[in-house]
Amino acid sequence: MNDSVTYASAGVDIHAGDRAVELMKSAIAKTHGDTVLGGVGGFAGLVDVSELKDYRRPLLASSTDGVGTKLAIAQGLDIHDTIGRDLVAMVVDDIVVSGAKPLAMTDYIACGKVVPEKIADIVRGVAEGCQLAQTPLVGGETAEHPGVMAEDDYDVAGAAVGVVEADQMLSADRVQAGDVVIGMDASGLHSNGYSLVRAVVASAGKKFEDHIDDFGRTLGEELLEPTRIYSADMLALLAELGCEKLHALSHITGGGLAANVARVIPTDLSVRIDRSSWAPAPVFHQVQAWGRVPLLDLEATLNMGLGMVAVVSADAADAALACLQRLGVGSRVVGEVMAASDLPGTSTESDSLTQGAKGVDGGAVLITGDYASQ
Repeated sequence: MNDSVTYASAGVDIHAGDRAVELMKSAIAKTHGDTVLGGVGGFAGLVDVSELKDYRRPLLASSTDGVGTKLAIAQGLDIHDTIGRDLVAMVVDDIVVSGAKPLAMTDYIACGKVVPEKIADIVRGVAEGCQLAQTPLVGGETAEHPGVMAEDDYDVAGAAVGVVEADQMLSADRVQAGDVVIGMDASGLHSNGYSLVRAVVASAGKKFEDHIDDFGRTLGEELLEPTRIYSADMLALLAELGCEKLHALSHITGGGLAANVARVIPTDLSVRIDRSSWAPAPVFHQVQAWGRVPLLDLEATLNMGLGMVAVVSADAADAALACLQRLGVGSRVVGEVMAASDLPGTSTESDSLTQGAKGVDGGAVLITGDYASQ
């Protein structure tokens, strides 16, 4: 007679899941304020949104995302407490580009086997990111998928919802000829393009443990640098300038700088960006050199050192830069908005022209010049 089949013998350890929840509860609780009801463990997270009664026409903004193959770096190094910050950044910074304030976030972890300490590390990173974003983490799920995923494998995803007053929403409709484009420093590669980066690292025979002099640390430490979270700073910038001066924001993620800026530019306008206005961090140059990656391919994949872009009226540029400096966000003017008919054509092989992207019929973005040296 065959032994009876149990959930545990099928590969799912309920007790390990419960242990993981206990290990992560205190980190999650730190993200909760007066608006969160019920704590951890309910079927759904509850958030008091009484403040929406004071809105004239509140619009809910929602976003969901993951962190892509950067997970392979975390798994290869067995370091799991930073990837959650990447997840928060990818979600909440897509919400804030509309001028919306994130209200709550949830996460989802699928894994081959629940190792409580590993799951708790991942969620601890999510909670730290939510604290930086000033957004409560109100719910989540950990799913064990034996036979579908290898024991050491996992994937993460997150979702968030925010709110913005309809007549204060940031969008391409506010952008005007004469506006300036302000680029804000990235913390590194962020969470896009890691399939390219991993292929380059493999082709160059590099190891995560290798110390890279230009980085001042190991390759693995550089590649795991968490994505910068801009949302709280962008809301502070919006509060100072108002939507009459801050016209649009663009989160520089998959597709690179030009493609993401094009999404917030009207079709009758265009943007010229000058590479010489900033110096990408050494990691971008190393990836290009190790893989002999063509410049235009590199720029269409990585953020090249700018993680967020603001389009502001020209007379507000100095105030915007001063505000960002106070917030500790490195920034500078990198380009200008002009009529589409005034945009010059490409004149060198390194000039890059992008027209719309990701399903958006946006304005053209021309990137010219050579990058500044650090």
